[in-house]
Amino acid sequence: MSEQQTAVNSQHHHDHDHDHDHGCNVPKFNTRDLLVREDIMQKAKELADLIFTSEEVQHYRRAEKQIQGNERVQSLISLIKKKQKEVVAFETTFKNEQMVKKIEGEMEVLQDELDGIPIVSEFQQSQSDINYLLQLVISIVRDTVSEKINVEDATVEAPAECD
Repeated sequence: MSEQQTAVNSQHHHDHDHDHDHGCNVPKFNTRDLLVREDIMQKAKELADLIFTSEEVQHYRRAEKQIQGNERVQSLISLIKKKQKEVVAFETTFKNEQMVKKIEGEMEVLQDELDGIPIVSEFQQSQSDINYLLQLVISIVRDTVSEKINVEDATVEAPAECD
């Protein structure tokens, strides 16, 4: 525990919520205070390794490598980033809305060209596929746990008496 927490706890204040008046000693812990069991962490790492070997992730990695090696794509990305900085400067420093609109138009043209490159759209689709895969895995884990303990509707009633 940090020194600040120790000092605060010694004054009968805690980093967790529970009612000290009832003497039941049933603490409520903040999520950040919970420790995950080692076996759960190991299974999560195994699942991550499986996902890493999935066709979706392999496709993403191939597309990413092609994008990194494509001079036109890298040039367009650099130009877009430069234009974004220019927009910020003209918005905040120079307060010139006309130049902001002009540069945003230039950025749109660059972005359209970038989006028109097949490897870029392939890369964006592979990102979308991976996000979908991850959301699906999260949903399956959440739904499976919820079925077993009805997590989302669970409330803890205060005990009438302490044993």
